Amino acid sequence: MTLPLPPPAIVRVRGACVTYPNGHDALHAVDLHVEAGEFLVLLGPSGAGKSTLLRSLNGLVPLSAGQCEAEGIGPLAGAAALRAFRKRTGMVFQQHQLIGRLTALANVLTGRLGYHGALRTLLPMPRADKLIALESLDRVGLLECALRRADQLSVGQQQRVGIARALAQRPRLLLADEPVASLDPATAMHVLALIHDVCKADGIAAVVSLHQVALARHFADRVVALAGGRVLFDGAPGLLDEAALGRIYGPGTRLEEQESPQPVPPLPQTAAIAA
Repeated sequence: MTLPLPPPAIVRVRGACVTYPNGHDALHAVDLHVEAGEFLVLLGPSGAGKSTLLRSLNGLVPLSAGQCEAEGIGPLAGAAALRAFRKRTGMVFQQHQLIGRLTALANVLTGRLGYHGALRTLLPMPRADKLIALESLDRVGLLECALRRADQLSVGQQQRVGIARALAQRPRLLLADEPVASLDPATAMHVLALIHDVCKADGIAAVVSLHQVALARHFADRVVALAGGRVLFDGAPGLLDEAALGRIYGPGTRLEEQESPQPVPPLPQTAAIAA
């Protein structure tokens, strides 16, 4: 019997090493692949290398050794290859990275800039891009906030604007660097559920770095856990037992302390945008 082929890797790193200018070795010969449509969570203690690995996927942190490759592009070496990859890769940051004096809509529209030349930044965005931005805000439940300044929104709302900005790119891959670290538990559950559900609905692959084991077990298709810049676990969340947690976080880490949180009601949604 012929077994079905696994989904293609949308991005892959081989032998990834990162040494920062201060001499700190953040990654040690890490191999990682992300399959199309996969929701992958990076786990590990502070300083494990999660953010470094995630940011190396789109060149925000250059590799000291090893190689990163993307489906249909090849090695991400050189400005042209990185530009092509970043065009189809959305990014969600822990601290939102919004321009406070601009409206939520204007911030989301920056996610469309990769589809235009440099001169477009001096001109109004086309109507089609504005509709995409409004639709993205609608999907995160913030259509009614489109014309409010970003610095007038709550922390949770700002993070949702950041998600909408990434969605406006129409990405094939979403990278989220500790997107719920600054949120209270209920809001964190809301925001991560939103990221997960949108990615699954649109077939977007996602790599999300988290500190919360419970959230990883609840949402991930696959967990990759690091400590000391090395991969110590790569598998289904159900296989993340106490022995694995002990290797990652230290002896004595108990599985019953990491049970999945209870689901919370979905974020309110507003009426859909008509094209």
